[in-house]
Amino acid sequence: MHMIKSILFVLICSQSLSQKVVPFVDFNQFFKTFENGFFKQLEFQPIRDFKAGDDFVAYTDTRGNLRIYDGVERKDISNMLFTYQVSDHLMAYNIGPTLNLWDAGKLQTLTYNSKEYVVKDSIVVYEDTRYNSVNVYWRNKKTPIYNVTGDLYMPKAIGDNIVVYKDNGDFYKIFYKGEFYNIGVWIGDIQFSVGTDVLAYNDPITRTFTVFYKGKFFDAESLFMQKFKAGRGFVAYEDANGNLCRFTTSKEMVSDFSPRFWDVNDDVILWDENARMHAYSKNGVHEVSNFIPKDYKIKNNVVAFRNIYGGVSALVDGKVHEITNVNDAEYEIYGNTVLVKMFNYNYIVLSDGKKYTN
Repeated sequence: MHMIKSILFVLICSQSLSQKVVPFVDFNQFFKTFENGFFKQLEFQPIRDFKAGDDFVAYTDTRGNLRIYDGVERKDISNMLFTYQVSDHLMAYNIGPTLNLWDAGKLQTLTYNSKEYVVKDSIVVYEDTRYNSVNVYWRNKKTPIYNVTGDLYMPKAIGDNIVVYKDNGDFYKIFYKGEFYNIGVWIGDIQFSVGTDVLAYNDPITRTFTVFYKGKFFDAESLFMQKFKAGRGFVAYEDANGNLCRFTTSKEMVSDFSPRFWDVNDDVILWDENARMHAYSKNGVHEVSNFIPKDYKIKNNVVAFRNIYGGVSALVDGKVHEITNVNDAEYEIYGNTVLVKMFNYNYIVLSDGKKYTN
């Protein structure tokens, strides 16, 4: 029985890994992906564009057809005039006023009367002009969150699993995983920072810095905070003493050096300390570099950055990897993989601690 469970676990993990794609166009204008240690060609003719999430890539082929590839199969979606948006897990596309959705290989129509829409990690927020409503798609369910009597407007803030909006009565509310939560009535504006399962704001009613996390409200500070940003399951902010802090359900000090700059995305907090760049990630706190990089990107648990030689290095799973020292190479992060484009359209991939070249 233990052997059977182990085999099933390996099969499940292999299937999950096979769905991760790293797309690029090489020097021959061939459209390719990197998957599980190998390079694979998807198209032999030039494509028009592509947009990729963690689990798939959507693209327009040479004839103008919309296609999608999830690491398992390539699927034709539409050969009509369209626009499309992707997140890490979802793709929404509209043909005229009809808004359609791809979710884990399944297609469905959200509305035949769409206007504006936004695609996030696990949700799609869209306007329906027939009912003059704004709706949310989440886990195979379409939910109207508010109707208006005048012109339609999109919600105040949209995160990966959270929507914050104000209804006709100036009542601020939260939609989170199919449930509604009340913030309160306020005529003025409230600034929100929304991440994954978490949001932060200065509450004008309680006069506190408030964090909403997994359906619960927390008074993180008794004063308003001037700088704050939500990540995946946490909020980073500067407290009244200039300390960089992290909050989930309680306050945690990240740095007491009053950093000149800091940033947050997904699982990572990035900041400077004594002219060195540090990161707080799922693997703990690490010194990323002994200088402040010219540019960087954060996604999931990865930080890719311009190294001291002008090339590209990356912090992955708590370890810094030097990918290339070639100046001004372009780079992107897909999932937990770093793709580096060289000047001659050759590519280097950093995946699972190993480097691959096409």
